[in-house]
Formats: sequence, C-alpha cells, structure tokens
Amino acid sequence: MVSLNDYLYNGDTVLKILKLYSSDLKKASLENNNPVDLIHCNFLIQLEELLEHNDFLTVQSQTLREFYKYMAEKYPFLAFTFKGRIKSLVRAEEKFNGKIVSFVSEYYQENKAFPSVAEIKNKLTRFRDLIAYRIIISMPRCHIKSGENREEIELAYLYEIANALPAFLEQRGFSPEMLNQEGKLSSPLMNPEVVPYYKDYIVNENNRGYRSLHITLYDNNARSYIEVQLRTKEMDDYAEIGPANHLGYEKRQEQERARRESIPEGQCIYFDEAFERGMLLQQLELAKVDVNLFAAADNRLVNDGCGFYKGRLILPYEHLSRFQNDLID
Repeated sequence: MVSLNDYLYNGDTVLKILKLYSSDLKKASLENNNPVDLIHCNFLIQLEELLEHNDFLTVQSQTLREFYKYMAEKYPFLAFTFKGRIKSLVRAEEKFNGKIVSFVSEYYQENKAFPSVAEIKNKLTRFRDLIAYRIIISMPRCHIKSGENREEIELAYLYEIANALPAFLEQRGFSPEMLNQEGKLSSPLMNPEVVPYYKDYIVNENNRGYRSLHITLYDNNARSYIEVQLRTKEMDDYAEIGPANHLGYEKRQEQERARRESIPEGQCIYFDEAFERGMLLQQLELAKVDVNLFAAADNRLVNDGCGFYKGRLILPYEHLSRFQNDLID
C-alpha cells in the first residue's frame, strides 16, 4: 500500500511530494484495479494545481479585499481579520481517508453490508474547503458601555455581516451553494433568504462545543469552490487553542479505533487502506519529517513555511478598530 508517510523524509518540496505520491497512487490503482486509489490520485492532483497555479488566487484575494474594505467603512469600531489558506497536504490527506473510513463504517453498521465502489466514489466528490477564508470579528472592550453584553453585540454584528456576504460575492462572480437544512435550526438574526446557504454551528453547536458560520461558494472565474467561515474572536479562540482543538483530536482518535473494531478486517480493502493511512498520519512525529521549508521541534512546536502541516497562507487582512482609546458617543 502506498501512503503519504513514505515520501516525507527525503527533503523534497510539498509539490514534489504531491507529484510523486499521486503518480505512484495511479500506478498502484491500475496494477491492483483499485478505482478508489484513482479518485485519491485525482484529489491530490487538484490540491497540487491549487498550490502551483495561483493566478486565480490573486483575483479571489482582491474580491475578498473589496468585502474587507466594505466592512472597514461600515464598521469602523469593530476589529476584525481576514485569513485565507489552502488546506495543508497533511490535513487534506487526513480528510480524504477519514471520509472513506466514516462513510464505510456508518454504511456497514446500518446495512450489515459494504457500500459499492460507485457509492464510495460519489461520497468522495464533495470536497468544498480546499480553499477557505475566515472572517473573525471582535468588539473592543473600550467600546462596550456599562450594562451592555459584549457577546450579544458581537453576535448581532456577525449575523449582520453573514446576511450581507452572499449577495456581495454573488455580484462579483461567486455562486453560494444551497444546503439541505432539513431538521436544522436557524437564528432569528439570520435573514430567511440566506438561511439555505449557511451551516450554522452557533445555534446548532456540535458536540465539541465548536461554534461558527460556514458558507460554501463556487468561484465561477476560477472554477473552484471556496468555504468562508465567520466567527467572533471568542469562537476562534475556542476552536484554535481551546477544548475544541485538543479534545476533538483525542475523540477523533478514539472514534477511528472504534470504527476499526466494528469492521471485519480484510473484508473491504478501501476501508482497510484508508484506515491505515489515517493511523500512520496520526502517529507522525513531525520532528523527524524532512520536508523543504518545514521544521518542528515536536508535534506542538512547528515552523511551517510551506503549508505542509498548517496550510498555505493566501491573504492576511487585519482591521484595527478605530477610536480604541476613546469612547464612542
């Protein structure tokens, strides 16, 4: 079985690793008549193209900059930041294999049989967050008057911004993707016409305590999907450095091990290989990895200059609230 871990110790660049890994996966898929490996190969090629051909990212960045300028003018009292990234090679590989593992195990538990190759392939066509942008807002404490609730104020502005975003981007070549919202709650702060576009993890908080608004849009110019996440600073802290980060990782490990126990080994090669690749990545010792422009002292102290582990940065826009030393009348 070919795995990403086989290519991480030769000092190669991320692009060379992608080329070698995808090429060898294609050979293996043809030799072993494994159509899922071929889908995997095409997924890696898609990631490679995003990293290598970045002209369209300049156009995307400029469009996001227009929304940034809109917010800076309309909300001069808010502090906010726009972050953009292409998903890292490690996270992309984890996600691809994790989707196979979760789909096959859930299907087997429900049907006591394995899904067809066509069903697995269909599940692997909906990757929408290889390119993602995040908008994080904060109301500086000096702007909060006595008796006002900071969280409520920030939440109201977050939804106001979310209400404006789809139409703003649609006028500039993006098409928001409709979602199946059956059984999902929606906030009264969100306009009814934009509800079908958002995954609202604020009113539909997940079991890790993660909170955010997510919207997927199709960039008609670049022919690619992007995901935009909107959070308050408190939500972002919880996701990045709080329990949602560490505990989620531990729970995912436990969940993956439980899935292995529920599936008879050797009965579904697609599950077996995806599970093994995922476990190899979870056991990765980053300090031993030799990828050009990447270094780590351990699995927590990481200097990622190439987007191998944390993702490739696209844009950093930051707006510092005006009047931070003065109360607003």
